[in-house]
Amino acid sequence: MTARLAPLRPPYPADAAAVLDQMAFGMPQPLALFRTLAHNPRVLDRVRLGGLLDKGSLSLRQREIAILRTTALCGAEYEWGVHVQIFAEAAKFAPAQVKATVTGAADDPVWSEEERPILRLADALHARARIEDALYGELASRFAPAQLVELVALCGFYHMISFAIGAFAIANEPGAPRFPA
Repeated sequence: MTARLAPLRPPYPADAAAVLDQMAFGMPQPLALFRTLAHNPRVLDRVRLGGLLDKGSLSLRQREIAILRTTALCGAEYEWGVHVQIFAEAAKFAPAQVKATVTGAADDPVWSEEERPILRLADALHARARIEDALYGELASRFAPAQLVELVALCGFYHMISFAIGAFAIANEPGAPRFPA
């Protein structure tokens, strides 16, 4: 697959370089997603500021369940693979759980009772952009209001990221995992 909008290559324009420098995360070059969004440094900076990868109200594992499920539902193999590569080990995902973010149901036995509602939330928001009262009640019984807001924001943010990946046909990062067959 050829990218529709090629990621920028060094030397970067000054306004793009200023933001990309903050998004290199110790890698030899920023991710292709960031270099693609750098065609509009203002948008890239807003993505950087809204990324939700800092220490929030959710655990790393809860956050990554929401992100992996959302990106899998959107068919954003690029972002799913980057998150598996960077965060799956730290989030203590078993291989079956990583696979289940793509191929499993929300009630798959690989997930705990606390984790299943996160998957159901991602599924419902993806399918209908809303959730039913019963699911909201279940979520509200397990998560504080700040966590509920963060879960919804993560699903929305990673839909936007998935849209960019799909619209610009961003190729997978070298070595990043692919969706399971």
